[in-house]
Amino acid sequence: MGLGNLSVGELVILLVIGLLVFGAHGLPEAGKAVGKGLREFKRAWNEARDGVHTGPEPPPAPPADAAPPPRRLLE
Repeated sequence: MGLGNLSVGELVILLVIGLLVFGAHGLPEAGKAVGKGLREFKRAWNEARDGVHTGPEPPPAPPADAAPPPRRLLE
């Protein structure tokens, strides 16, 4: 059983190191910050991927009551 290439023993060692670095009270806050960062990264990644697949958005159509273009004085 493992997560990617990490075994259970390696996960326990990482958890102990995290507990020593952040402390018992700081570990949940660090986990929240990492989760929030991963969610933001995934959202930005999906937006970039969707933008590449759909291409740029076309320019907006001019309003129906728009004034005609100005006349040229010199023709």
